Amino acid sequence: MKPTRPAALLAVAAVCAVAAWLIVRATFSGLPTLPWTAVPAMLLLAAAEALSGRNLAARISGRRGGKPLAPLAVARMAALAKASSLGGAAFGGLAAGFLAYTAGFLDVAVPRHDAINAAATVVAAAILVAAALYLEHCCRAPRDSGDSDAPASRNGSRPPP
Repeated sequence: MKPTRPAALLAVAAVCAVAAWLIVRATFSGLPTLPWTAVPAMLLLAAAEALSGRNLAARISGRRGGKPLAPLAVARMAALAKASSLGGAAFGGLAAGFLAYTAGFLDVAVPRHDAINAAATVVAAAILVAAALYLEHCCRAPRDSGDSDAPASRNGSRPPP
């Protein structure tokens, strides 16, 4: 699995923002108000992922005792991080599109309330993406310091002498 690229996350967010803006522009009067409940949910998930990343990095590097981690457990955490970063980018993009539309109507109570909720959702989604990228970074295997001067071949093994 390759590391998540920030450009891919930005592309997902941009596509979702444009799609949300187009949909909201066409159907705003029929939409219910934007809920605030996504904000604490994303913040709790971000906190859990950041804490898991810190603990995982400590166990991988050997700073924390206990049983060694199973490689499958680390792979599952990396998959969770990748999914969370993409999900956070998508939700953040949707909220950004909603915010872009409602920002023009801040003098009316309902769109102002929706704009505030959308802005909070964008911030929470950005925090979730950052925590997911941190967790993904913590899932990487440490570099072996003993082989730093030896060149590695394309598949990660040493070339023959």
